[in-house]
Amino acid sequence: MSTPRVLYQMVRADFLERTRRYSFLVTLASALYLAYAVATEKVWIVVGNGYRGVYNSAWIGALMAICCSTFLSLVGFYIVKNSVERDVDTHVGQILAATPMRKDFYTLAKTLSNFAVLASMVLVLMLAAVVMQGLLAEPNSFSLWKLWAPFLLLAMPTMLITSSIAVLFETIPLLRGGVGNVVYFFLWSAWAVLGVNGMDDPLGLHLMHSGTENTLRAIDPHMQGPFSFSLTIGGARAVETFLWDGIAWTGSALVWRVIWIGAALVIAILASIFFHRFDPARSLVKRRRPDPAVPAAAVAAGPGLSSATIHLTPLAARAKNRFGQLVMSELRLMLKGHRWWWYAAAAGLLVGQLVSPDRMVRGGFLIAAWFWPILVWSQMGCREARHNTVALLFSSERSLTRQLPAVLAAGMLISLLTGAGVGIRLFLAADWTSLASWLAGAVFIPSLALALGAWTGNSKTFEALYTVWWYVGPAHQIPGADFMGTTPASSTPEIYAIAALLLVIAAFARRRQSLGYA
Repeated sequence: MSTPRVLYQMVRADFLERTRRYSFLVTLASALYLAYAVATEKVWIVVGNGYRGVYNSAWIGALMAICCSTFLSLVGFYIVKNSVERDVDTHVGQILAATPMRKDFYTLAKTLSNFAVLASMVLVLMLAAVVMQGLLAEPNSFSLWKLWAPFLLLAMPTMLITSSIAVLFETIPLLRGGVGNVVYFFLWSAWAVLGVNGMDDPLGLHLMHSGTENTLRAIDPHMQGPFSFSLTIGGARAVETFLWDGIAWTGSALVWRVIWIGAALVIAILASIFFHRFDPARSLVKRRRPDPAVPAAAVAAGPGLSSATIHLTPLAARAKNRFGQLVMSELRLMLKGHRWWWYAAAAGLLVGQLVSPDRMVRGGFLIAAWFWPILVWSQMGCREARHNTVALLFSSERSLTRQLPAVLAAGMLISLLTGAGVGIRLFLAADWTSLASWLAGAVFIPSLALALGAWTGNSKTFEALYTVWWYVGPAHQIPGADFMGTTPASSTPEIYAIAALLLVIAAFARRRQSLGYA
């Protein structure tokens, strides 16, 4: 079979397998809702001092393409970052390892299969843009090129870069897990910062920023001060409109698009350097160390061990309810594997909360302190699925009424201990309103982790959602999204207390369903 045909078959098989998953449908539905939000002016771009473009093909296409590239480049990464891991889990990798396929060919195929998934969503939004043109168009003008060019030249290269980075992260041991999920968010944020600071970025923000600025300054030569550009969700609406003819696709702009496409291909080839080619000694799944509780002779004997040498402790008729001991055991499991520097950083953030004289600085220490244990919380509710101990755990006595509450209590202990500095200061100052917000946040975070872990069976969902929520809400003190209550104006403790309760109920309902209760 020829090389192009092998590549096509690998990409096609991967694409068909992933488009049948719920995560693909949810992301596609979210992308379509984004198009609806643009149509109903719930999402829009405001430039200058409250301007927006007239709804012609150029403005609608650019607006939807920018929303598409920013949204799918973030969410899409977490959707496609499992292609190599899936080949390991399904043992397909062992079959591929026995073929003469090169490592760079494999990583390129995985990049293209990731791109096919994300590009299919972009194509759906391109069709939705035609509908938006009919619904929103203010002047009677239609240009398919101006409507679709931003999708083809901005969104598509961004999807290719996102796809290649997902493969690269999967091949680097440090980045293939939760650390990579968090690191990518800050990498994505850096792209946006590049765009609004005058450098060409994969998302296309710079081209949109410079194009609208040049048009507005030509209309109003006396415009003073720095030019503002913001993608707004639910904020202040634009009060004036201006006619914009679209992004100027100059030679420099097209060269940068080619550069980003080339960078994506280079990243895909670079991933092959770190790719283990399904070598068992370097596989994605860490080799388990022998359990010190199991005698070495029993391990050596293996499955042929005589039953006469096994001594099982009989189960007591009524086991003692040592809930506190169970909580501490869960806490030790959650903290297992962390080095001394992890504890040193957590202690430093705690000291900063205690000694900082300024309330805003203390809030900054709390924001960092409640982000630091994200990889500890993310294993709640899904650790048994990750380590294949579901059958063992679910068959234990009172796993629903004892083990799950113990996990929740251990997660709350983490949040209470890491944020104790602010809690103590608020208690001593008798600031009961702020203390209530702090307590609501300390309960909400582990509740969210437990519910998402129980329902999804993986840690990636919480790591992605919490990172974005943390950045949008507490880090920017957005009212309604600030679950930590970093400022009195953004605090809504009653909402997050109720949300925590509902999340705990959802986690218990899922675990009850998994245990087979009616």
